[in-house]
Amino acid sequence: MGKDKLQFKEEDLKKLGERIRSLRIKKGYSNYENFAYEHDIARAQYGKYEKGEDLRYSSLMKVIRALGVTPKDFFSEGFE
Repeated sequence: MGKDKLQFKEEDLKKLGERIRSLRIKKGYSNYENFAYEHDIARAQYGKYEKGEDLRYSSLMKVIRALGVTPKDFFSEGFE
């Protein structure tokens, strides 16, 4: 993978993590561990998602559902 493509991927993952975090906080959870626990998501793994680490599509969809938004709404901010 070229350097530009790798940088693009890292930037996208960072945006993804920021969006997940902002929606979690908007939902009233100041602590990511409580959110993950209450939605049956591995806490350590969820923490990695918010930090912008790569995740599978199925994991992303589980997080989006737990946040109570549609994929369209999820991607409507922060991904311009």
